[in-house]
Amino acid sequence: MNVTLRTLWGRVAALLAIVVFSVSAASAQTPKGDPIKVGFSMSLTGAVAPNGQQLLKALEIWRDDVNAAGGLLGRPVELIHYDDQSSPANVPAIYQKLLSVDKVDLLLGPYATNMAAPAMPVIMQAGKTTITMLAIGVNRHFNYDRYFSMVPVSTEGVAAFSRGFFELAAAQNPKPVTVAMVAADAEFARTAADGAKENAKKHGFKIVYDRSYPPHNTDFAPVMRAVQAANPDIVFVAAYPPDTVGIVRAAHEIGLKPKMFGGTMIGLLATPLKVQLGPLTNNLVIMESFTPAFKFPGLEEVLAKYRQRAAGQKIDPFGYGFVPFGYAAGQILAKAVTETNSLDHDKIAKYIHANSFDTVAGPIRFGKDGEWAEPRTVFSQFQNVEANNVEQFRDGSKQPVLWPEKYRTGTMIYPYAKD
Repeated sequence: MNVTLRTLWGRVAALLAIVVFSVSAASAQTPKGDPIKVGFSMSLTGAVAPNGQQLLKALEIWRDDVNAAGGLLGRPVELIHYDDQSSPANVPAIYQKLLSVDKVDLLLGPYATNMAAPAMPVIMQAGKTTITMLAIGVNRHFNYDRYFSMVPVSTEGVAAFSRGFFELAAAQNPKPVTVAMVAADAEFARTAADGAKENAKKHGFKIVYDRSYPPHNTDFAPVMRAVQAANPDIVFVAAYPPDTVGIVRAAHEIGLKPKMFGGTMIGLLATPLKVQLGPLTNNLVIMESFTPAFKFPGLEEVLAKYRQRAAGQKIDPFGYGFVPFGYAAGQILAKAVTETNSLDHDKIAKYIHANSFDTVAGPIRFGKDGEWAEPRTVFSQFQNVEANNVEQFRDGSKQPVLWPEKYRTGTMIYPYAKD
């Protein structure tokens, strides 16, 4: 009997020890104290909402991953964000509120060039650090040393968004000669078009049409008829998501037949718009910031979490174009906070400038101006796209990469439209 009791009590003690250890281990991993508040605006409605919604999901996944691993500096991370409605006019007040009312500890964003530019005076006046999302050329206006850009264009700036397009055009035999430029009259599109003009002139192309259209334009038939009248060999377009749909449809309706057609058509980075346009996208050549051809550590796990959360949400089901950048921005911010053991924005900015980062968007190091030190944009072409088939865009086979050579996965179809 005594042996049995001793054995029983021994087992109970062992079980209690396991429970105590498990509780202690869980407690050690549970962030405590006041949350570290990370603030940003995001375009959740309006013209670029299809992209902003992906970025928000990515940041929510990052927050949950950080908190599951013990938080930042042992404290939980909380996201505080507001919908800027894709309107630059809304952004300054949002960042004022984040800083003065919400008293956030850290900043991210905004998303897109149009929204990042008006946020900068507020951020600079407060002396804060931020990592913007896919904004190009913003810091050339401000030269602010606490600004960082999560977009793979490098210190080459605006020209990087079109360099591959014109290098591909220049490599064709016979080489095309004339170019038409079409762009929205808004910050991002104007900036992309400016870079395109630089690249066109560099490669000896003659610009025969160069016009912009109002940001809220809905009828693109007159625009594309004017392009057709100029009879260009190639057509370069810098457009937002709704514009992209209107431009592509109008081009097909009037029978536009250039030798090459595409550009920085950011609507075509979102899978729902690719599916909506279907075969109308065939042979378009577009700039992409990310592609299924990229394989970086941790990427597949993050995309899997995104796809689970995106199911049934009427947003991009795959997340290639934007999710890696949102999550990577969080990774960089978290690394800087952890390594400096601080929420001091000066220390955080100096750390980011001085170090390289391994992220789900690949290895990243920043130059003096806060842009990536090395570019990683690619140009792809829609090929053999079918109607009403979302799954065809999962693996990149319908959009082989044409440029640069080190990432090339296919051969260019040229000309865009055969006579």
